[in-house]
Amino acid sequence: MAFSHLASSLVLLTLTSSSLLFLQPHPSNANSLIDCHFNSIYNFGDSLSDTGNLIREKPIGPTTAYAKLPYGETFFKHATGRCSNGRLMIDFIAQASGLPFLNPYLEKDADFKHGVNFAVAGAAALTTEDLAKLNVIDLLTNSSLEVQLDWMSKHCIIERDCAEKQNTSLFLLGEIGGNDYNFAFLEGQTIQDAQNLVPEVVAAIISGVRRVIVSYGAVKVVVPGIFPNGCFPLYLTLFQTNDSSAYDKHRCLKDINAFAYYHNEKLQEAIQELKKEYPDVVIVYGDYYRAFLWLFDHAVELGFDGETTQKACCGIGGDYNFTLTNMCSSEVPVCPDPKRFISWDGIHLTEAAYKRMAEWLIDDVVPKLQCCN
Repeated sequence: MAFSHLASSLVLLTLTSSSLLFLQPHPSNANSLIDCHFNSIYNFGDSLSDTGNLIREKPIGPTTAYAKLPYGETFFKHATGRCSNGRLMIDFIAQASGLPFLNPYLEKDADFKHGVNFAVAGAAALTTEDLAKLNVIDLLTNSSLEVQLDWMSKHCIIERDCAEKQNTSLFLLGEIGGNDYNFAFLEGQTIQDAQNLVPEVVAAIISGVRRVIVSYGAVKVVVPGIFPNGCFPLYLTLFQTNDSSAYDKHRCLKDINAFAYYHNEKLQEAIQELKKEYPDVVIVYGDYYRAFLWLFDHAVELGFDGETTQKACCGIGGDYNFTLTNMCSSEVPVCPDPKRFISWDGIHLTEAAYKRMAEWLIDDVVPKLQCCN
């Protein structure tokens, strides 16, 4: 399908989906994850769920911003390595499961009784070697999904009860893959170039799901898709244009969102095939795309400022309060009321946005996890 046709189809689908989403009530969390009785959560991913691995892996360098205020200022009152002003979706998911926040794998002497967070900010689904072959070389970390899965192998050698926990554990494999495309775009590659990456990225994610099933005995796995990044300050700045036809009703970039939708579509197709391979394993797609659209459609109703839905809270410059050369740090101004903003730093979301998305996702995912069976 030609990409322009894909974008046109997505616009119609988005309009329809948005109408349906608007009619939906607020998430009630009536389907609490408590009912699943998870003993542990094992999380793999990137900056959307890293609770402190990257700042321990690379304490010196461009990542040090995540180790300093204003990151973490809202909830923790200090920086934890989370790429937000407070809690992430993984934190709200852990809370909804009746479990403590997941400690990062690289935290020495941490308590891993109720699971481990292997996610690393900047991580890709593809290995460093595979990305290099595709001319994607400017990476924030080498701790790809494969590396994170290797970490779990090491963890399970030390934690002798690891195997016993699997039947009562939730595995979250992602969000992962978004950075594979982010790095490609930041290095000047086209949407078509990024689209050519999709089969390999999806294959890497599915390989990871298969590995947690075969090697670690996972029986309940959630595999999230990627966001409609065309609504994010980073992409709105990178691909800003005077062509009004490039934007949808939300002033989001149609082609970028169409690309994200394409990735998610292929990922869901692959998950369906994997379900046939492992019929006794519950594998659920985590619809970050629709969760974000729901958030966007209900922004004002949910307490966000309708004038700042596409602006970074922590940032400076440009139409979206975001510039690549002067991103969020202790030297950059922060908005006075982050809970009114969806975007925290132009790339990641605020705690308030993550909280609302987590509520939507929990309501969507819990029935599919078959916890009562």
